[in-house]
Amino acid sequence: MDMDKLAVIQSKIIDIDQLGSRLAYWNFKNQKIVFTNGCFDILHRGHVEYLAQAANFGDILIIGLNTDDSVRKLKGDSRPVQDQYARALLLASLHFVNAVIYFDEDTPYELIKRVQPDILIKGSDYHIEDIVGYDVVQKKGGQVKTIDFIPGYSTTSIIEKLKK
Repeated sequence: MDMDKLAVIQSKIIDIDQLGSRLAYWNFKNQKIVFTNGCFDILHRGHVEYLAQAANFGDILIIGLNTDDSVRKLKGDSRPVQDQYARALLLASLHFVNAVIYFDEDTPYELIKRVQPDILIKGSDYHIEDIVGYDVVQKKGGQVKTIDFIPGYSTTSIIEKLKK
């Protein structure tokens, strides 16, 4: 019998210890690993389209997810709207997402060093050379790419609409 659907989703939310064995397996299978990161506070169309496009660049999509403390530091005390488990569960429920892993630092630099992705993706509001982890990915011969956001779709704009 198939694994319970919720358990399948939950199994994609991994910690740093599980990351090693998953990476070893994916690397052994010669799968191209794509990494991106963010807060993904209120999952919306812009996030889904961005993540689907990111997933197209490789075989495995790993998302570094800011912890609640990390989001508060970046966005202020009123955020996140949803706790880290809720945000991780929604991301993990997307069929093209292979792993979601929390990071508590201001940037995912240490996580990127650990993952050693083949492709690092961020939004096109960043210059490629300024993207955290650029040096790590370049050193291993990988690629750093940006994806355009869909205008008008952001968690902040959704929150602003709700206040009106």
